[in-house]
Amino acid sequence: MPDKLTKKYWDEGELVAVLVPRPLATPLDYFAPAEGVGIGQLVEVQLGNRYEIGLVWGSGQSRINPSKIKQISKILDAAPVSRCMRAFIEQAAAYTLTPLPLMFRLVSRAPGIRDPRPQVNMISMTGRMPENLTPARKKVVEYFIGNNHQPVPKSKLRQRAGVSSSVINGLIKAGTLTSELVLVDQTYPAFDPSRKGFELTAEQDAAAEELRQGVRSKEFSTTLLKGVTGSGKTEVYLEAVAEALRAGRQILVLVPEIALTTEFISRVSERFGSKPGEWHSEIGTGERRRLWRATGDGTVQLVVGARSALFLPFKDLGLIVVDEEHDPSYKQEDTIRYNARDMAVLRASLCNAHVILASATPSLESWKNAQSGKYNRVNLPVRAGALEMPEIIIIDLKNAQLGKGKWIAPALAHAVHETLAQNRQAMLFLNRRGYAPLTVCRACGLQLGCNECDSRLVEHRFSNRLMCHQCGYSMPVPTVCPGCGEAEQLSAIGPGVERLGQEATELFPNARIEILSSDYSGSLTEFRHRLESVRQGNTDIIVGTQIIAKGHNFPHLGLVGAVDADLGLHGTDLRAAERTFQLMTQVAGRAGRTEHAQRGVAFLQTWQPEHPVIAAIVSGNDEEFWEAEAAERRVAGAPPYGRFAAIILTGPKAPDIERLGRKMVTEAHELLQIGAQIYGPAPAPVARVRGSYRYRLLVKAERRAPLQRALRVWQDQFEIPSNIHLTIDIDPQSFM
Repeated sequence: MPDKLTKKYWDEGELVAVLVPRPLATPLDYFAPAEGVGIGQLVEVQLGNRYEIGLVWGSGQSRINPSKIKQISKILDAAPVSRCMRAFIEQAAAYTLTPLPLMFRLVSRAPGIRDPRPQVNMISMTGRMPENLTPARKKVVEYFIGNNHQPVPKSKLRQRAGVSSSVINGLIKAGTLTSELVLVDQTYPAFDPSRKGFELTAEQDAAAEELRQGVRSKEFSTTLLKGVTGSGKTEVYLEAVAEALRAGRQILVLVPEIALTTEFISRVSERFGSKPGEWHSEIGTGERRRLWRATGDGTVQLVVGARSALFLPFKDLGLIVVDEEHDPSYKQEDTIRYNARDMAVLRASLCNAHVILASATPSLESWKNAQSGKYNRVNLPVRAGALEMPEIIIIDLKNAQLGKGKWIAPALAHAVHETLAQNRQAMLFLNRRGYAPLTVCRACGLQLGCNECDSRLVEHRFSNRLMCHQCGYSMPVPTVCPGCGEAEQLSAIGPGVERLGQEATELFPNARIEILSSDYSGSLTEFRHRLESVRQGNTDIIVGTQIIAKGHNFPHLGLVGAVDADLGLHGTDLRAAERTFQLMTQVAGRAGRTEHAQRGVAFLQTWQPEHPVIAAIVSGNDEEFWEAEAAERRVAGAPPYGRFAAIILTGPKAPDIERLGRKMVTEAHELLQIGAQIYGPAPAPVARVRGSYRYRLLVKAERRAPLQRALRVWQDQFEIPSNIHLTIDIDPQSFM
């Protein structure tokens, strides 16, 4: 760690290494300012014609002419980055093969943190009356008397009293008023861990006690909290949160979708009497700045957020909860590629924190770590109270007698009618956005595709547009075929969630139907209102994608119908079986989560009822499924029993990229020395995105092989042309 290798403080004129959030290979050197500077302090430095935020990293090593080295411009008004946070930046960069400055970018992505803390000019009344009480001055005095002499911002006083600044300034000079600069940012409210929580069953309390002990130890450990859907995992891990609050340590709860923050915030408020800090892309810039500073100051104890919240500069992080830890959304696929679940474990190991990985359907990686004893494991095998797991019913689509262009089998439609007659809600699930995934001309056979990507355009009928789900390009749905010019020959092929909603409207004309998909969720506030409306029973049928499959509790939901349970099994994805099992189990688990006259039921429509994944879901024997999946991966040497690294080459000319890829394969001595195997180069499944061509290589190595070190040496020997971009993805989750 930096302060083990260098000293911790530099006087004026001494050389200091500073990280700046730019695509550079190493820190830059600057001279310490007149007041000196300490390790971990956030500073402002000049870089070219710009000023950047910087992190003091250690002693400078520059050998360039000292006259070309600039001095640190100023020390920022922010808490220094802690030792364990600096170690996290360093080790996360090393693991993901990300340059340190770019890893620091994740930490410093908050608006306004280079600016002084915002202040407001607060005006108070002393009680001393001025000798000359003009009508304007009288308005100011009357305003304070009418508002119980409460302090007020100067701008608001000017507006409310209807006077000019000169009137207020005159009263300050006369001693009638006083002026004080006060920080704008309000402090976060305290939590009360002693408040009575959810009444736990004996089994839940035993599980909670194991988690409490992990927090009490104040040592690093990881626990897999595996509980069936509806078993009360949130209530159980909130007991660990209470323990960390009592110890005065900070807590981070990660969720895979920002929509899930709503229900969690409500539960926290009910349990502890205050709302947690919230961190994700939908919060405003002022709140982001306030929360970023509060995590560093230690003045906020509990934060809930998306994966990027892992890089907030917590002062004393004692507990990290990764809810729905299996979810693929925890993998960051752009620019800096990391898995937030794995990085959470790394960060906790560096600051003596406890990690709870919570899921009904854990990732095979976490399951294997629990099996081997690397992680603790706590089980909640039954639903809370007297609730039963939903009945699983398979609909074999080969015998379902689906009508032409129809996707809801008669048996499922009949069950939905019965459910609605019982005043219970039904959910129809299809993990495919839009109206139809493909549009084809019946006259010439043209499949409408994106001009910039090797991707078909998806019809979105609600907006009457065709959209590329790779790059975001969209166009109005044409009235004639762009290929042959024929009118009324374009046909939508296959179902999307919009088409499913249309069919549901035809089958159930009197039902109130709500379509929930990322395309139609609107703002976070709007989506929260729609979810709450569903929970209150104002919707009869929910039609949605995976956005409704994760963690939501719909108390009136009695039936779930997965319209295409096989969708995720197509293709050659290493994790296809695992992800289908997880998604279908999670979707089915939305049904029957509150006490009702009848048990919940889930219908799975499938063309492959005999498939091992479908059979495992029906049997409910998930341990048997994980054992079988683990055995296949072990034989193949695939994760988590082996390691993968993906190399993605992107550029404007496919032949140039392929040539570079072949050269890299033939000169891979460092990788061969550690026993690695290299596959490719081959065009990516989606070979062209935004006009650039993509080739992939896959490196496979044994679990304990020094893969990162070999990859670094291998990469450094090549001069990558400026028009070709090379990306290394350690532990890839997607092979697109």
